[in-house]
Amino acid sequence: MIAMKYVVIAFYKFFPIEEPLVLKDAFQRKCKASGIVGSIIISPEGINGTVSGRKDGVRSLIEFLQEIPKCSDIEFKASYSDFSPFLRMKVKIKKEIVTIGLDKVKPHEFSGTYIEAEDWNNIVQSEDYVIIDTRNDYEVGIGTFKNSINPKIKSFREFPLWWEKNKEKYQSKKVAMFCTGGIRCEKSTNYILQSGSEEVVHLKGGILKYLETVGESQSLWEGACFVFDQRVSVLHGLVEGPQILCHACRRPVEVEDTHHTNYKEGVSCKNCFTEHNEERKKRFKERQKQIGLANERGYRHIGRLN
Repeated sequence: MIAMKYVVIAFYKFFPIEEPLVLKDAFQRKCKASGIVGSIIISPEGINGTVSGRKDGVRSLIEFLQEIPKCSDIEFKASYSDFSPFLRMKVKIKKEIVTIGLDKVKPHEFSGTYIEAEDWNNIVQSEDYVIIDTRNDYEVGIGTFKNSINPKIKSFREFPLWWEKNKEKYQSKKVAMFCTGGIRCEKSTNYILQSGSEEVVHLKGGILKYLETVGESQSLWEGACFVFDQRVSVLHGLVEGPQILCHACRRPVEVEDTHHTNYKEGVSCKNCFTEHNEERKKRFKERQKQIGLANERGYRHIGRLN
C-alpha cells in the first residue's frame, strides 16, 4: 500500500484571546516556514483550523499550537490524502470561530457532556435521547446518523431560531447533538443548556472522530460526511468520498447529478441553478474556462470561484 503524501489535521479550541492580530502573524510565519496550507480562523473566543502538509511540517505546527497558552491540551483529528486538499494558506481574524451570532453563547465556560466516539452508538440506539444533527441541510443531505433529526437550516446562525420554535417538543427530553468535528456542538449545547434543557450530550470529536474510530460493520452512520476542502466528503476510515463540489454554490453534488439538465461544471447544479442571475453565471463560466486552461498547462488555479 502506497503511503499518503499529505497529513490533514482539524483542530479547534475555545479560550479567550486578547491579541488576535499578534497570533495571526505568528501563525502565518509558522505555516509558511512549515509548508502548511489550509485555513485558520482566530477570534477573541479561540482558534479553529483545518490544514494540510507533509508529516514533518504538520508535526512542527502541532508543537507550535501546544505551546500557545491554554492550548497544551488541544486535540487534533488527522486524516491522510495523496494530494493537498488546500491550494493556499489563509489565516483570518473574525468575531467568532464558528458563527452563531449570539454574544451570550460562551462555550469556554460550559457546554454539553462529551460522549466518546466508541460510546456514541449507545446514545443513537437509546430511546431516551433525541438525536439532533446541527449541520446545514446540504451537509445532512449526503449523510447522517440513523434516527437523527434534521433541523433543515441553511446556516448555523439559523439553529437558535429552529430551537426556539421546537424546544417545547424537546426541552424536557435528553438531547444528544453532533456535527462534523465537534465545534458547532460546543455552541449549540451551550445555547440549549442556557435555554433550560437539563441533560445535553454531544459527540466528542464529531463525525470525523466517529468515522475514524468506529468500524464500518458496527457503524450507525449512513452516507458520507461533507468536509470543507478539496476532498468534498469522507467515508469510514476518513477515505475520500464520491461527491464532487459545485463551485458556484459550494455544495456537494452526487456523481449521478452531473447528468442533470441544470448542471454546468463550475456554473450551476440542480441545487443552485435558480439562485444566481445570468451575470454571475457568466462570471462563473469565465472562471471555469480559466481553470480549464490552468489544468491544460499543468498547474492548479487558485482564484476564488464566487
